[in-house]
Amino acid sequence: MTTAIGGVRARAVAVPAWAWVAAIVVGSSLLRILLARRMVAPWIMVDELIYSELAKSFAASGHFAVRGVASHGYGFVYPVLIAPAFRLFSSVPQAYTAAKAIGSVLISLAAVPAYLLARRVVRPGLALLAAALTVAVPSMVYTGTLMTENVFYPLFLTCALLLVLVLERPTPLRVAALLALSFVAFLTRAQAVALVPAILTAPLLLARSRWREFRLLYGIVLGFGALVLVYEVARGRSPLDALGAYRSATNTSYSVATVFRWFVYHVGELDLYLGVAPFAALLFLACTRERRTPFVAAALPLAFWLVLEVAAFASTQSQRIEERNMFFVAPLFFIALCVWIERGLPRPRAAAACAAAAGALVGVVPYTGLLNGNASSDTLAFLPLWTLQDTITTLDEITMVAVLVGLAFALLWLLVPERWAIVIPAAILVLYAVSLWPIEDNPHGGIHHASLGALFGGTSNPDRQWIDHATSGPVAVLYDAPTMDKFTVWTNEFFNKHVANVGYTVEPTPGGLPETKATIDDRGFIHGLGSPRYVLTSLPLVGTPATRDKVKGLTVWRLNGAPRLQFRTAGIYGDGWTGASATIQKYACNGRLPVRLRQGALFAGPQRIVVNGTPYRVHGSRTITVHGCRAAIVVPVTRVPGGSDTRALGIIVDGFK
Repeated sequence: MTTAIGGVRARAVAVPAWAWVAAIVVGSSLLRILLARRMVAPWIMVDELIYSELAKSFAASGHFAVRGVASHGYGFVYPVLIAPAFRLFSSVPQAYTAAKAIGSVLISLAAVPAYLLARRVVRPGLALLAAALTVAVPSMVYTGTLMTENVFYPLFLTCALLLVLVLERPTPLRVAALLALSFVAFLTRAQAVALVPAILTAPLLLARSRWREFRLLYGIVLGFGALVLVYEVARGRSPLDALGAYRSATNTSYSVATVFRWFVYHVGELDLYLGVAPFAALLFLACTRERRTPFVAAALPLAFWLVLEVAAFASTQSQRIEERNMFFVAPLFFIALCVWIERGLPRPRAAAACAAAAGALVGVVPYTGLLNGNASSDTLAFLPLWTLQDTITTLDEITMVAVLVGLAFALLWLLVPERWAIVIPAAILVLYAVSLWPIEDNPHGGIHHASLGALFGGTSNPDRQWIDHATSGPVAVLYDAPTMDKFTVWTNEFFNKHVANVGYTVEPTPGGLPETKATIDDRGFIHGLGSPRYVLTSLPLVGTPATRDKVKGLTVWRLNGAPRLQFRTAGIYGDGWTGASATIQKYACNGRLPVRLRQGALFAGPQRIVVNGTPYRVHGSRTITVHGCRAAIVVPVTRVPGGSDTRALGIIVDGFK
C-alpha cells in the first residue's frame, strides 16, 4: 500500500507545475460553465443590465451606450471582453450563455497569478494548493452573472503579484507594469482606486534602509495624480468626477466612528468567509519578522485598504456587509496559510493570541440584523447560516453557531500536528463544498432561485424573446409603477433586442438608468415616448395587441398613430373591487360610457351607490350608462373582508365599453 501511494506521489510530482495550474483553470472553468447554466436570467439589477447594455452596444457599434445614451461612467474592460458573445449570437439567450462562459474562464484564470504569487514564498505543492483554494471560494458563483467581478478577481491578484515584484526589486519595468495594470483594473472597476494607497504604503512596511529605492514609484504615482487633478480642473470638474458613475459615493459625509464600526463588521465577516485559519495565519505573520518580507508587506495594505474602502461605502450607501466587493483579497490569506505551513507551523505565544482573535472576530458581526434577502447578492457566507436558521436553529442562535464554527477552525489551526498540516486547507475546501448548496440552490436564498425569481418576475412566457418574435421594429416601454413590477422592464429589456427607450408614468425604475417622464394630456395622448410603432405596458392603449403576457398583465400594442390611452382608472383594484370611491376616464369615446357593476359576496341586500352625483341601487349586477366620458363612483357603505385582506371594499366593476 505504501509503495502504491509513493508511486502515485512520484507520478504527481513528475507532472510539470504549469500542467497542474492549467488543469485547475480548465477544471474550474468547466464546473463554473455548468453551474452558470442554472442562472436563467440576470438578477443582480441593475448592474447586470448595465454591463449587458454596454456589451451589446460595443458589439453593434463600437461605442458604449445604455438604452441608446452614451455612457462613459462605468468600467468598459468587462463589457469589451463579453461583447463577442453578443456579436456572434443573434439570439440573446444564446449570447447570454456564451457571456457567462467567457466569465467562467476569466475568473478561473485567477488561479494563475495566485500560483505565481505563492511561488514567490512557498514550494510548488503549496502554491498549487493556494491556486486551488483561489478558485474554490464561494464567490466563484458570480460566473452565473454578468458582473465585473469575473475579470477584476484575476486582475487584482495580478496587481498583487506585480506589487510583490516591485517590493522585491523596483525596476522601471516592474513599476511601469504595476501602475499600467492598476490603471486597467480601475478601468474595469472604480473600486481599484484602493490600489493607490496600498501601493504607496506597502514600501513603508519594509526595512527603512530600502525606502529610497521607491522614489520612481512615488514620483510616477504622485505625478499621475497631479495630471488627473489638472485635467479635471481644466474641464471645470471636480477631480472626483474621475470615478465616473461612482462619483455619487463621495457626495455624502462619512463618520469616522460609523466607518470604523462597519470596518470591524467587514473584517469579522471576511474572517468567517475565509474559514478563520487563513486569517489567523496572516495575522500571525504580521506579528513576526515576516511582516518585512515583500509578500506580507504587500498583502497587509492590499487587504486593509480594500476592506476599508468597502466598509466606508457600506456605511453610507448600502448598510450591509459587501462581501462581494472584498473577496478579491482571499488568496492573500490562503498564501499566508501556506507560508505558515512552509515554515513548519510555528506556534509561539503570539500564535495563541492570533487564533483567539481570529476565532472571536467572527462574533462581532450583527447577524440578526443583516441576515436577510440582500445576502443572496452581496454576502454569500451568510447563506449557509440562513439555511441553518430556516431548518435547525433560530435567528437568535446564529451568532453562537458562527462563533463555534470560528473557534473550531481556530483550534484546528492552533493544535493540528505538523505532519497533518494539510488537514487545515482540506477542511476549508470541505467547508466551501458544503456551503455550495445553500449558496447555489437553497430555495430560501440561493442564487439559482434568485435568478428564477428575476425571470418569472419579468415574464411568464416560456419564450424569453417573446417580444422580438412578435414585433418587427423598436418597442418602447411605458412603465406604470402601480401596475408593473420593475423586473417586467428589466428582464424583457435584457432578452429582447427590439425593446428600446423606456418611459414612466409615476416614478422611474430603480437604478438611475436613462428614462423619460411620460405625460398624459386631457385627451389621453402620451407624450415623451416619441412615435413608436410598438409599446409594451400594462396600460390599455389605442391599438392592436401584437402579443400579451396575461399572467403579468402586459401587452405589446401595435399603434396606428401617436400613443394614446383607451382609459384610466383610479380606486379600482386588480380584482375589480372598488374602494369607497373610484373613477373611470374613457378617451376617444362617443359621449356614452356604459359601466357594468356587480355586488360581491360581502353584501347580501341591494347596494346604494352614486355615479356622477346620481344615486342608484345595485342588486346582483347592473349596467349604468353615463352621459360623457368620465364616471365617478361613490360607495357610501364599504366592508372589510377580514383575515389578511384589510381593504375597505365597495362594489365590483365588471367592465366598461
